[in-house]
Amino acid sequence: MSNFTLTSTIKLSSGYELPVLGLGVYQNDDCKPACIAALKHGYKHIDSARMYRNEAQVGEAVRESGVPREEVFVTSKINNHEHGYEAALAAVDDSLKKFGFDYIDLMLIHSPLSDKERRLQTWKALIEAKKQGKVRTIGVSNYGPKHMEEIREAGLETPSVNQVELHPFCQQKEIVDYCNKHGIVVEAYTPLIRGGWNDTIVNLAKKYNKDPAQFLVRWSLQRGFVPLPKSANPARVVSNANVFDFEISAEDIAAVDALDRGKEGAVTWNPVDAP
Repeated sequence: MSNFTLTSTIKLSSGYELPVLGLGVYQNDDCKPACIAALKHGYKHIDSARMYRNEAQVGEAVRESGVPREEVFVTSKINNHEHGYEAALAAVDDSLKKFGFDYIDLMLIHSPLSDKERRLQTWKALIEAKKQGKVRTIGVSNYGPKHMEEIREAGLETPSVNQVELHPFCQQKEIVDYCNKHGIVVEAYTPLIRGGWNDTIVNLAKKYNKDPAQFLVRWSLQRGFVPLPKSANPARVVSNANVFDFEISAEDIAAVDALDRGKEGAVTWNPVDAP
């Protein structure tokens, strides 16, 4: 699918549609201006988390943007210390209150950083929250194949989404293969590599008259991922979405694919190998 637009979506296993580009709001203590700029520009997808402590601002931005709530796909994530059945259910209720929403589009387990039993109890809690209509779609984040297999072996429903650090230097091939095999959509956080671009990326971006951030978002889209570029700067938020008027050639995609350094290329915590 190369003829994307900002309103293009991917159908999730839950039956809901996920917009192919989202705004990340990590480390943004005042994310309302960025969210409002994104929504006014046509973004339909905002990725928050309990850890980010900005769910209330995201909720306010959605209400103030003039965009109907049902047209915006909003994600949050259960924090690492909230693993366990009761704790996770309470976290969902608290997030609903903070957002000021009747439902959350996607709730993820933020990371596998507890243990197998608590991960599974947390997952069961998300299944229950979905049954109750509090959450529409459920998924995981930073899960390696081992963690996803735990869910499958327990006979529980498959996550709809796995959100991982994913960019040319850290392509998470084993995780992507597992997700593709099991119908799990891969979301890419830190798709802009925190600005740590090499000559290949800079030069290829120039070739398409784009900046490296736009080029990297486009690469992610063409690879079938759902990139979540973050910026607190409203102008940059708009610029990062200016990626629908060009297509990277197969040859140039291959050149970027060749930059993979596996886990060595990670620039974040990337806890996908947690025990």
